[in-house]
Amino acid sequence: MKAKDIKAITMVRNDRFLRKWVEYYGAQLGRENLYVYFDGEDQEVPDFCEGVNTAKVPKMQGDVVSTERQRSRFISDRASELFAEGAGMVIATDADEFLVVDPALKTGLRDFLSSLPPYPCHSGLGVDVLQHLSTEGKIDFSRPFLSQRHRGWLYSRYTKPSVITRPATWGGGCHRVKGHNFHIAKGLYLFHFGGVDLEYLREISVDEARVANGWTRHQLKRQRAIEKVGRVEAGEWEPLVKLMRSMQTVCRPIFAINKPTTFGLKFVAKIPDRFRDIV
Repeated sequence: MKAKDIKAITMVRNDRFLRKWVEYYGAQLGRENLYVYFDGEDQEVPDFCEGVNTAKVPKMQGDVVSTERQRSRFISDRASELFAEGAGMVIATDADEFLVVDPALKTGLRDFLSSLPPYPCHSGLGVDVLQHLSTEGKIDFSRPFLSQRHRGWLYSRYTKPSVITRPATWGGGCHRVKGHNFHIAKGLYLFHFGGVDLEYLREISVDEARVANGWTRHQLKRQRAIEKVGRVEAGEWEPLVKLMRSMQTVCRPIFAINKPTTFGLKFVAKIPDRFRDIV
């Protein structure tokens, strides 16, 4: 099997997760295959982006919903350009989202994705990693997150079709691919770290630029998720992952038949130690 030419795209504005995104996907795919777009020409390209394809674009205007849709259209257009240049696959994630292959499979992200069937898009099972307030302290961004956080909410919102194999159009937030079903790859996970630290969430919830764009409600929702999920007992990883992959493959919300759902049920699992040094 020949490994495919796989590109990864993200778009950021003052995002603290970007360094980890660059380091992780750079190690998996090569920095020359990463594309980082800075939302706003006032942004500075950090030194750690050396070797990465970077560009500043005019700042997206509007509220959270509007800007998310604009970003998704922009990223879809850039992905189409990469396919025209010969890319075999394109990954699009936020800077706090990491596609991870189960270490038990002993293969890297490029080889794993190259081995998948030629569906239009592929999803990792969504794992929302949230701070457990009673047992976990402030996050250290310089260390692997999964060595500091040990519980994951198997949340359908983050079972996103992050990988496409041909030109396609992502919906807002890249939560779906328009006109196509999703396919959850066995052994692939999308770890989301947006709620990894309550103190960090409180800091950015008062940021003037974010407040102006209507992000306050979104950040408060994440804070409440930390508190709510912290009261859910964590179960064993393997059986819950199997159950959630099956449930999310079958169950769909009425308003979006190409998105997965668990109908509001919260399943929290203990993240195995084999993941601890990956992200």
